Amino acid sequence: MSKTDQMSFFGFEPEAAGKPTKPAKALNLESQVVTAAAPAQSQVVFAAPPAGPAADPLTAHVSDPEAMAQVLAQHPDFRVLRRLQPVADYGGLQGQATQRVIVLDTETTGLDSKNEKVIELAMLSVLVDTVTGLPVGPVTIYESFEDPGKPIPPQITEITGIDDSMVQGQRIDDAAVTALVQAADLVVAHNAGFDRPFVEARWPVFATKAWGCSFQGIDWKKEGSGSAKLEFLASERGWFYDAHRAQVDCHALLQVLSSKLGDGQTGLARLLAGSGQTRYKLRATGAPFESKDKLKARGYRWDGDGRVWWCNLASDELLDAECDWLRAEVYGRRNATVLLEALDSLVQFSARPGQQTGREL
Repeated sequence: MSKTDQMSFFGFEPEAAGKPTKPAKALNLESQVVTAAAPAQSQVVFAAPPAGPAADPLTAHVSDPEAMAQVLAQHPDFRVLRRLQPVADYGGLQGQATQRVIVLDTETTGLDSKNEKVIELAMLSVLVDTVTGLPVGPVTIYESFEDPGKPIPPQITEITGIDDSMVQGQRIDDAAVTALVQAADLVVAHNAGFDRPFVEARWPVFATKAWGCSFQGIDWKKEGSGSAKLEFLASERGWFYDAHRAQVDCHALLQVLSSKLGDGQTGLARLLAGSGQTRYKLRATGAPFESKDKLKARGYRWDGDGRVWWCNLASDELLDAECDWLRAEVYGRRNATVLLEALDSLVQFSARPGQQTGREL
């Protein structure tokens, strides 16, 4: 499922949920070609089709789809996307220092982890070279359905393709999941704030591990991406895939995170480096009513139950800067105390609270 309910806070507007777009079938190629309207005078010339009564008019002149894709890719009015191919072994494992990362995705009966259930779990466990940030060696794959004990809503079936007959009587292997997770140094999900509460409720071992979020943990806007949606990130790197099934989403995420960011690091290296950082949830307690527009423009959100404006901060440096801004712009340099909730990698993105303290401005 799309799991985009939290995206708008981070500056990416979620798309309306709907039936996943199927790959283009034109020419039966393993490359999907996305075209822009070409000027009338532009032409791409291919060899003439072979003669013969049985020749298919659409495919007869296509003897090598990859060669055709390469020709199109060189033309300024065409963009070529290739079907993402799962990698079973990244090679290059030569005894170097590594850390083990699990890339995880779930499909569920709904959005609320307190009332809904996991119906599919997929995990890719792979070693990551601590110097290059690239995956190395074989990939351990686990994927299984689970019967939620209630009918799967039609809208979930429409998005994921998973129906009641596919999960009936199925149960995810608790021992296999526990063994795989215990061996990991970091668990990564795209929007971990969705997946972590679901899997922790079902398998307590997930609460003992550091987590990273490839959606929140990387500033995709700063990296030049127009969206943080996984399908969009994959397409920017030249791939398409049939989304909204757990295992293929994991393969897509692993390959996206294996590509380099603007500073030369891979996404995997960025998340591993950030796993030791503490994030903060800052509540601007007692903020004057007239400051609401400033807070909203700054990215704060309103907690109706607690009646307080709050924001998330990814580092100590950002926290210090934010406290300076609050004191100058919101509290008018008056004495004030804000409430901080420290979220280390063992707590962040989970439904469990972090350590709460007050901080005087």
